[in-house]
Amino acid sequence: MFDVAVIEDAQAAEVSLDPVRARLLAELAGEPGSATTLAAKVGLPRQKVNYHLRILEQHGLVELVEERRKGNCTERVLRASAASYVISPSALAAVEPDPDKAPDRLSARWLLALGARMIKEVGLLLTGAQRAGKKVGTFALDAEVRFASAGDRAAFAEELAAATAALISKYHDTTAEGGRPHRLLLAVHPRAVHPAAEQTTAGRAAAGPPEAE
Repeated sequence: MFDVAVIEDAQAAEVSLDPVRARLLAELAGEPGSATTLAAKVGLPRQKVNYHLRILEQHGLVELVEERRKGNCTERVLRASAASYVISPSALAAVEPDPDKAPDRLSARWLLALGARMIKEVGLLLTGAQRAGKKVGTFALDAEVRFASAGDRAAFAEELAAATAALISKYHDTTAEGGRPHRLLLAVHPRAVHPAAEQTTAGRAAAGPPEAE
């Protein structure tokens, strides 16, 4: 089982988005199960669960772990092919975003287009590497910066852009034999808070600070 799998096929993406199949994937990401054991968990007839499992298996979203003989029947035990999934923009090839159309480093929509391209390209690399039994050479940083003002944020962005340009100028070599181009994506955006978390925070604030014990 992989930690993350990228869904590139449109039909597989459609299959994974079905509420019942998404629930089955979540169950099988936790532990292997059969149509019988899953039926008890999700509250559906075994035959209906088996139908959905067959479709998930056809698209490579679940895989066979073992087969158990039970009397005259064979129980098929399955697991999810990954702990979690990401749908690649290539699954919506006709309408996937193109970051080359309107480059604008201050545009949130352009940032989304860049992020979508990253998911698509890294997904393709990951799929190819998995088939070849190799790893993909990547590097990522994830950090949080709290700015005192919009002016500080703008100044930070300018300094970051200048420092990055200097590094690119230092290491970029168009004449290196056997060199391989790499993409570099830097982004600064406000941290999003899930609505449920906002409600919880608001409720705590309304209740006031906890009493000392």
